[in-house]
Amino acid sequence: MGSMDALNLNAKMEQSIRKLLENILKDNLKSPSQAAFLVKTIKAQKKAAQRRQLNETQGLHIPAFMIASITHQCNLNCAGCYANAQHKKHSAETDFKRLKSLVGEASELGISIILLAGGEPLVRKYEIMDIAKTYSDVIFPIFTNGLMLDDDLTESFKSLRNAVPIISIEGLEADTDSRRGIGVYNKIRSLFRNLYKSRIFYGCSITVNSSNLETVTNQHFIQDLIKDGCKLFFFVEYVPVEAGTEYLILNDHQKHLLIQRLDVMRDTLPASFIAFPGDEQYFGGCIASGRGFIHISPEGDVEPCPFAPFSDTNLKDKTLKECLQSDFLKRIRDNHELLVENQGGGCALWQNRELVKSYLKNSTNDTSEFYE
Repeated sequence: MGSMDALNLNAKMEQSIRKLLENILKDNLKSPSQAAFLVKTIKAQKKAAQRRQLNETQGLHIPAFMIASITHQCNLNCAGCYANAQHKKHSAETDFKRLKSLVGEASELGISIILLAGGEPLVRKYEIMDIAKTYSDVIFPIFTNGLMLDDDLTESFKSLRNAVPIISIEGLEADTDSRRGIGVYNKIRSLFRNLYKSRIFYGCSITVNSSNLETVTNQHFIQDLIKDGCKLFFFVEYVPVEAGTEYLILNDHQKHLLIQRLDVMRDTLPASFIAFPGDEQYFGGCIASGRGFIHISPEGDVEPCPFAPFSDTNLKDKTLKECLQSDFLKRIRDNHELLVENQGGGCALWQNRELVKSYLKNSTNDTSEFYE
């Protein structure tokens, strides 16, 4: 990745984060405490951007985001779960001490938003809350099925506003329960109302496929969730991690329709909307591999993306700064213009998986089970 590309990307990332937070602030002006937190957060994000820029001048590119999948454990067994499908060989998961020090390293480098995923990240809820309390300038969106979010944890979210629950929903009851289990939809809708009543800022994560596209992009569906207090929506295009599910991939027309409808929602509804990978067009292509974000596996492998679990470096014996300078990740960043997503499943790394895999040919890591 050239210096000019890096500088332009940094500027766009900073602008995107600032715009997102300003939009969220605008939607929360009626909540003085939440508004005050957001003003403080916008200032902290600006300082983090300055740290990233300083590192850039010293030849080290730091992504604004990090996705940390902190466990394989989960209380559900959802159909089409990429975490189950892709990580077949498990070694010991990163312990609390290393996980906490990792967040400290990330914050020092200027990584200001750390998305926590799994498995079900709330399996490690006490560790998460300890880390969120320690690093109050970092935002922690927590991607969860919501079923472990009990009264005690709700109280913790009230005081730790930088920890934001992002709860998965697949559409209406039939879509959600067919993937996640009977009764899950009603439980999470009840949870939404409880979070709203408790004045906790939360969001929803929606995996968009050819089957539920019309439902989840219907304004009545979104407005109903907004009425229950949801102010942030992640739309993630389906990636086919199981054979026989390719029919769920969005075609070109459906992808265009998704982006078009999200643009309308952004202009008309009091909430914020993030599309993955659709919004990558604004950043000049795939932003994985440390270009815009990096992924950490439960075992500590530093990977390009949750959908590309390749790695030539691990946090058990290296610092995050050292891992971000991985030759493998650099090759992907330097060739990101080759990673063009067409009709392969909502992810450039997925569609170009053989090319990405070839970049590891000199690595000693065993990746033979990936993409079989």
